Amino acid sequence: MQRRSLLKNLGGLMLLPAFSFKNNSVKKKPVLRVAHLTDVHIKNELDAPVRFAKCLKHVHQQPGVEMILNGGDIVFDMNKQNLDTINAQWGLWHSIIKAECSLPIHYALGNHDIWWDENNKGQIFYGKQFALDQLQIPKPYYSFIKKGWKFIVLDSVHLDFDNTWYIGRLGDEQMEWLANELKTMGADMPVCVLSHIPILSATCMVDNNDKGTNKWEATGGEMHTDVNKIVSLFYQYPNVKLCLSGHIHLRDKVVYNNVTYICDGAVSGAWWNGSKRETAPGYGLIDFYADGSFDERYVNY
Repeated sequence: MQRRSLLKNLGGLMLLPAFSFKNNSVKKKPVLRVAHLTDVHIKNELDAPVRFAKCLKHVHQQPGVEMILNGGDIVFDMNKQNLDTINAQWGLWHSIIKAECSLPIHYALGNHDIWWDENNKGQIFYGKQFALDQLQIPKPYYSFIKKGWKFIVLDSVHLDFDNTWYIGRLGDEQMEWLANELKTMGADMPVCVLSHIPILSATCMVDNNDKGTNKWEATGGEMHTDVNKIVSLFYQYPNVKLCLSGHIHLRDKVVYNNVTYICDGAVSGAWWNGSKRETAPGYGLIDFYADGSFDERYVNY
């Protein structure tokens, strides 16, 4: 009787792993796969056009990619350049995209995509409008919905408080727009935010402490100066899941208040001169799921 009872109990136990395995074998499928390319800095030097074309081919070889999120610094540098140089950089960009890219691209502006000269504001290409015309987008910040996810593209590059150069911030008008975007959308729709300058990042901790001092110093051009306001706003909306950025050319991931902030490395690496520190040239690859979760990895092309 004891032996029969023991065998019966063992048989019951033996059923558990099989049942558990069957449940765990069910793998959810993403509703959307996106490539995040940032800081291309295209120019006709250092084989940049050939290497960027190689990157685009690599993206197109990834199964299931439906669109590209471009995080800015598209051209090498517009700031204070003459019109011939600016036109040459944009012409090169358009020619490569036409030849090598069949995917839709959604753009954020980077600081190198903007022409600023504090002493020459009368130039027709001063500010952001020239780049917006090149990209055929009406405003530098906007939103769209794709496969059940809402994507919010921010304009993170603005003049400093003394109206020189730039810092990372939204400004009152854009902050109000962002709050309204989150307030008026469905609470069950997950959100991905794209910016050029990181909203929140640890990269400045390793990128700016080479002086051997006992403190870290981060400028307003390395991370959003209004980070406190933005993370407090996101805290009110748990459907904000992921924030993507570039700008630093280093790769990191920070999770704060259940929001994941990813700063991806640059397509150009160290401006087409190899890797920047330990981050090789590459791009992000993100799988989005219907339940608001995602998988991501950094791809060295």
